[in-house]
Amino acid sequence: MATTKLKGNIVNLTGKEVNIGDKAPEVTVIANDLSEIKIGGKAQIIAVVPSLDTPVCAEETRKFNEEAAQLDIEVIVVSMDLPFAAGRFCTTEGIDNLKVGSDFRDKDFANSYGVLIADGPLKGVTCRAIFVTDQEGIVIHKEICEDITDQPNYQAVFDSIK
Repeated sequence: MATTKLKGNIVNLTGKEVNIGDKAPEVTVIANDLSEIKIGGKAQIIAVVPSLDTPVCAEETRKFNEEAAQLDIEVIVVSMDLPFAAGRFCTTEGIDNLKVGSDFRDKDFANSYGVLIADGPLKGVTCRAIFVTDQEGIVIHKEICEDITDQPNYQAVFDSIK
């Protein structure tokens, strides 16, 4: 079972682990307007966060929104936030260069990518992770942040798509 940390304390992750070289699972998450966003099967940066309503997640989403304007790849931020809360966040923060999707309905994304927190105070939400897929939907970069409170390695993400 994969693990990460929350403020230095180990937490377990559940679901099917996806690694570099694997075909990314094709799943859907729910957009702010309750439509579906397809994940997998094409080139994407998938940034996974526990909740947009935390300073670290908000900062990460703003950073990817800023960079997405210059990138030729779809960027999706996935959380367990309700679509309405995510929509309010995007409006308030001016997030308009990327898609924000919620996995609140059935946690299909979290279970399919192995990023669902299985225990501890954040049990039931996603950890902080990044997956980058190529045009065929193959994972070419993966990062499960060592601690959920840490930012991902942005440079490694951007280097993986060059």
